Amino acid sequence: MTVFEDIEAWRRERQRLPDGHTLGVVPTMGALHEGHRALIERSSAENTRTLVTVFVNPAQFDDPEDLAAYPRTWDADRALLEAAGVDYVLIPPAEQVYRDGYRYRVIARQAAATLEGAHRPGHFDGVLTVVLKLLLLAGARRAYFGEKDWEQLELVRGMADAFFLPTTIVPCPTVRESSGLALSSRNGRLTP
Repeated sequence: MTVFEDIEAWRRERQRLPDGHTLGVVPTMGALHEGHRALIERSSAENTRTLVTVFVNPAQFDDPEDLAAYPRTWDADRALLEAAGVDYVLIPPAEQVYRDGYRYRVIARQAAATLEGAHRPGHFDGVLTVVLKLLLLAGARRAYFGEKDWEQLELVRGMADAFFLPTTIVPCPTVRESSGLALSSRNGRLTP
């Protein structure tokens, strides 16, 4: 597993991938769990190489305290990624992802004004902007997203179609705890 903390270093590596190889990407914000592992396994089964991105996206948080409290578990994440046989990991700094200062962004408009989007103004603009950036950086044939975040999945699919992205968005079933609760990076913050 090769870890890239610099976008340009990843881009150089991406250029060196041999012809005939396919790349799948699994965009994450870290704090990985078995749901992420299922996405990685699907990507590994359908592609010759898999890239996982780990980026806690400040543009999708409207509350600075929520951003600060988001779990960051790099040591455990690295162990899961290595055990899952991931080929590449991209963990870029926010200064590189948003080198434009978030001046240019995707605006979801009416499509993100219902369900979760109605309660988190600007959230999906941040999500779609970073997903577009990560998909362009990855240059992957397929990108894997969980159905747990259904509204996000639908918006990402719509954006990929609207912008003629060559990456196929692959929906993957929700992975649940034995209690039936959908696995989430934030579950660790819940009380019993």
